[in-house]
Amino acid sequence: MAEEQQNAQQQQQIDFNIQRIFLKDISFECPNSPAVFQKEWQPEVKLDLDTKSGKLADNVYEVVLSLTVTANIGEDTAFLCEVQQAGIFTVGEMPDPQLAHCLGAFCPNILFPYAREAVTSMVTRGTFPQLNLAPVNFDALFAQAMQQRAAEQAQPEQLDS
Repeated sequence: MAEEQQNAQQQQQIDFNIQRIFLKDISFECPNSPAVFQKEWQPEVKLDLDTKSGKLADNVYEVVLSLTVTANIGEDTAFLCEVQQAGIFTVGEMPDPQLAHCLGAFCPNILFPYAREAVTSMVTRGTFPQLNLAPVNFDALFAQAMQQRAAEQAQPEQLDS
């Protein structure tokens, strides 16, 4: 009996492997240097996130997490840092909603620490005070995006009525 349960559990486990995590693109700009270094350091920091995924082969996907961090002091941009952290993942067969969640939330959760470290490194190399990005809840962002998509799809139906 225990052996049957173990076999059932193994069949329920989904094949998931990280093939590779890599830096796809990186950019750091300090357009108002050296004048920005003469100002009091009280920046307004803005973080923009985006994720994209694409199928490379059967059960193999590339996921790209894009981060753009902008620090402004008043009207002047102190720095602009862009990172595209990517990964190639093997994902076993699963229903489309589960696959969407895996590629839209689970994989970006894996990639974020790498992207965060790249941002911190570039900002420090730009001789700005260390910037540590707060953790991001990709599950909540994914759920919010799905709710927004469902609302947008429902809206045209309401207009037709």
